Amino acid sequence: MTFRNGLASLLRPEDSVLVLIDHQPYQLANVNSHEPTMVVNNTVGLAKAAKAFDVPTILTTVIAERGGKLFPQIADVFPGQEIIDRTLINTWQDSKVVDVVKATGRKQLIIAGLWTEVCVAMPAIQAAGEGWDVTVITDASGAVSSEAHQVAIQRMIAAGVNMMTWLALAAEWQRDWARAEQAEKITDVIVQHSGGSGIAYLWEQQLLNTAAPKAGAGA
Repeated sequence: MTFRNGLASLLRPEDSVLVLIDHQPYQLANVNSHEPTMVVNNTVGLAKAAKAFDVPTILTTVIAERGGKLFPQIADVFPGQEIIDRTLINTWQDSKVVDVVKATGRKQLIIAGLWTEVCVAMPAIQAAGEGWDVTVITDASGAVSSEAHQVAIQRMIAAGVNMMTWLALAAEWQRDWARAEQAEKITDVIVQHSGGSGIAYLWEQQLLNTAAPKAGAGA
């Protein structure tokens, strides 16, 4: 196995492309590996992070007429963008999706979706075998059981796929807080979607925005 390490292995927004797969009511109804509303929350956070860093994001569903439309919280991050509806279970076998990804010219492929063991694992393993640098965002994905999620992760790691959570990805894209424009945008996303971490960021902002009392004040 070739180990993934070194500075060049870290994800960069200018080289990344995100594919969100099948975040739909039918799939979410049988997610038991995670608390379902957290999967939606994390996926929205991931989508907003991608938008903050200008990372191209492809939205796709499977037979939306039967399985339901993409959750509006996700679609609304990219208003007016086409959502690619498929019949193929394996997204990476759908030429329309693959052509859009290839057109970005980027090789760091990031995937999240429902279910981990099916609609995430299949394209991730295929794309990795075709030479793509593939990362799966595990907390913006979910499976029918915890076992199914973990076995899928093990299977993908064995195939050379990288695993991350959405907040870790956002931090890796940011890399340097001196990137002020992106820092402000991603801080807003973290505050909205990252629970205790968001509260910590908000508290830090409040401290920075509060002027220190002058010496002798109140004496």
